[in-house]
Amino acid sequence: MMLQPGSQFLGPDQRRSAWEHLNKDHFDVIVVGGGVVGAGIALDAATRGLKVALVEARDLASGTSSRSSKMFHGGLRYLEQLEFGLVREALKERELSMSHLAPHLVKPLRFLYPLTRRAWERPYVAAGLLLYDTMGGAKSVPGQRHLSRHGALRLAPGMRRNSMIGGISYYDTVVDDARHTMTVARTAAHYGAVIRTSTQVVGFLREADRVVGVQVRDSEDGTTGEVRGHVVINAAGVWTDEVQALSQQRGRFHVRASKGVHIVVPRDRIVSDAAIILRTATSVLFVIPWGAHWIIGTTDTDWNLDLAHPAATKADIDYLLERVNEVLVTPLTHADIDGVYAGLRPLLAGESDETSKLSREHAVARIAPGLVAIAGGKYTTYRVMAYDAVDEAAQDIPARVSPSITEKVPLLGADGYFALVNQTVQLAEDYGIHPYRVKHLLDRYGSLVDEVMALAADRPDLKQPIAAAPSYLRVEAVYAVAAEGALHLDDVLARRTRISIEYPHRGGECAEEVAGLIAPVLGWSDAETDREVRTYLARVDAEVRSQTQPDDASADALRIAAPEPRPEILEPVPTEG
Repeated sequence: MMLQPGSQFLGPDQRRSAWEHLNKDHFDVIVVGGGVVGAGIALDAATRGLKVALVEARDLASGTSSRSSKMFHGGLRYLEQLEFGLVREALKERELSMSHLAPHLVKPLRFLYPLTRRAWERPYVAAGLLLYDTMGGAKSVPGQRHLSRHGALRLAPGMRRNSMIGGISYYDTVVDDARHTMTVARTAAHYGAVIRTSTQVVGFLREADRVVGVQVRDSEDGTTGEVRGHVVINAAGVWTDEVQALSQQRGRFHVRASKGVHIVVPRDRIVSDAAIILRTATSVLFVIPWGAHWIIGTTDTDWNLDLAHPAATKADIDYLLERVNEVLVTPLTHADIDGVYAGLRPLLAGESDETSKLSREHAVARIAPGLVAIAGGKYTTYRVMAYDAVDEAAQDIPARVSPSITEKVPLLGADGYFALVNQTVQLAEDYGIHPYRVKHLLDRYGSLVDEVMALAADRPDLKQPIAAAPSYLRVEAVYAVAAEGALHLDDVLARRTRISIEYPHRGGECAEEVAGLIAPVLGWSDAETDREVRTYLARVDAEVRSQTQPDDASADALRIAAPEPRPEILEPVPTEG
């Protein structure tokens, strides 16, 4: 498909145009789901020359793909589960993204693995890390390095001396998952895919035994339409079974949701020059540097309640604090927590009753003529999952389908990134901002930084920081709705930026300012702007109160009582019959 100038700008004009295309055009591939796998499928299919549509009921990355541990990693713990193929595959993807596909978003990160057992543990872990390195883990990053207890404490002085007998340092990577997913989707749009969020699938179109499209409903105003194509790919993550039920076709696999909770604390609460990986009785715990914060997680428990808004409980938070405090000199308390978030992992059901042992391998199946489903996997292997799904879908596409080429397609912002990093001081002078601001922008937008700052060329006020969230410039909020597909205040504060987890006020103290910045771009009236602010504040209040509850059921009841920013979203979608 030919490139359309400016097609990567996911703004109000593109959204209106996308609705017309969805209802008028005939597509080769229709993707259901705007998480990283759905976005990856759209990019894979578009770069093979196929005509592609992607619809998402809420926002890009609004589910699992914005609530991970923020790691683009090989999965060191999967070596213990003997999933060597998965680890090798993930390490190849990590290397590709860090060096070529998305170096502005995927960054190397040093880890400390504290050793607690004498004699056997060091050679055991070293052997695992050697496999990790030789499978591809050390191509763009240093390999493992062994440390005495003194050396490990020099690297992480905030850890208790009696919490380890030594350590091993190794490298993995960190990523802003929501920004990465959004960038994959924008790159797909750049190559011709029609991307539309707030567009919910409410039914399937059939001709005899064949699926020939989907019925869609605008989550903003309730308008309905039909999208027709050769094949529909269900990439709805934890909603896979729900979408499958709409098709009235029996699925080949089921998805179980496992809840993972993370807490976010200020960087000065833990003194360490490296991320830390800790063994627990059932899994591992990560302590990961995140700008001016640490992210600590995760839990791993079954979840059978609301899929859109999984709620963290006091028990979840207490568990994380107890585990991390076992090794810290200065214990953390609830008062230290700036942010909390909960996400759901879509795990393939059937292998085990324990969610932490369910397979992270993915499965692809042709459910019926014209309908393919994909589920499972892990964030890092999204690109592999995408080309497997398109390969499976190819049998329903009449024309010859070219092989996948996405390993050669950098994401938007990647080209020229390294050169711009070397020009940080000059860029700072050109833009009239401090060099550290330029570094922040480059690590979020890469070589698209000129697009962002162009919006502030005639508006110097946009170069100022958001008053109650000074890590971000005001222009970033405007760019989020002008180019990145954000439609609501929640989209901007929770996913285009991370204000909702990086500040103790969870975005509440800057809601009015940000709403005022984005309202003119989105065409909101004063009443609509006021509704956005009230809805966001209600969401924050519900989340904070849910995090004081003792169990999932009571936390869920509080969280789902908050109003939805998308007024016409259907939860659940009614099924026929």
